[in-house]
Amino acid sequence: MSVEESQRLRFLIAYDGTPFAGWAKQPGLATVQGELEGVLATIFRTELELTVAGRTDAGVHARGQVAHTDVPGGAMQKLGRTSIGGLADRMNKLLGRATRGRPCGPIVVRAVEAVTADFDARFSATYRRYVYRIAAGKRNWDPTRADVWCHPKELDLAAMGQAGASLLGEHDFLSFCKPREGATTIRTLKNIYLRQVGRIIEIELEADAFCHSMVRSIVGALVAVGTGRHKPCWPAARLAEAARGSEPQLAPAAGLTLEEVGYPSEGEWALQARRTRRVRTLD
Repeated sequence: MSVEESQRLRFLIAYDGTPFAGWAKQPGLATVQGELEGVLATIFRTELELTVAGRTDAGVHARGQVAHTDVPGGAMQKLGRTSIGGLADRMNKLLGRATRGRPCGPIVVRAVEAVTADFDARFSATYRRYVYRIAAGKRNWDPTRADVWCHPKELDLAAMGQAGASLLGEHDFLSFCKPREGATTIRTLKNIYLRQVGRIIEIELEADAFCHSMVRSIVGALVAVGTGRHKPCWPAARLAEAARGSEPQLAPAAGLTLEEVGYPSEGEWALQARRTRRVRTLD
């Protein structure tokens, strides 16, 4: 690779969001992006910026987060004998030092690979899959887990499942998100599954993309149904309003984990990115 050429790298990342103020860099705060970009700057001896598939909020976890960055050709030469495949190990070693040498710190780079410039971690994605975990009822609480919402009441899964099914499809999810200026709130909720796994309730949601706080808002609404505070038809009625309500329904961040981000085959990365960038409207 010449000094003039740059190489796009894709990163698969897992992290415990508990000690971080979210993914995105913020002055004076510990963030996942800030930690990773600091390690990359040490290795490549230049500042690099990561583009991420989904900017998780403070306290939200990830097992399958994806990000990319472009490394100038001259900086790539700083790797020396380290291969791109071995870059993950080198990053994890530095991340371990930043967390006082623990074998597994709160951030782990699971894989690094070279990709073409057509790949965009955010816009090339076809879906995101999240799982929200709840320990419902005090007899099911597990103090060893930081990735669950310890809810004081037991929940009616059947009623929650009925309520969740009414949200499937393409809708304006304004009632279930914090809108960002200039951004659409139209999304396609592809799947929603509720299951009991041992003592934990898992709510799995998959969509082409999620608006800010959308998953936690939907989970909060389903829990309101599960406790009997609202009937199963209530979330659909809220959805139809397409307006932010005054009733709080945001589930805590601790129970939410980004499990997977999906992409098409390499030849379709650029086309998918163009599709994603289009402003969507409901017919």
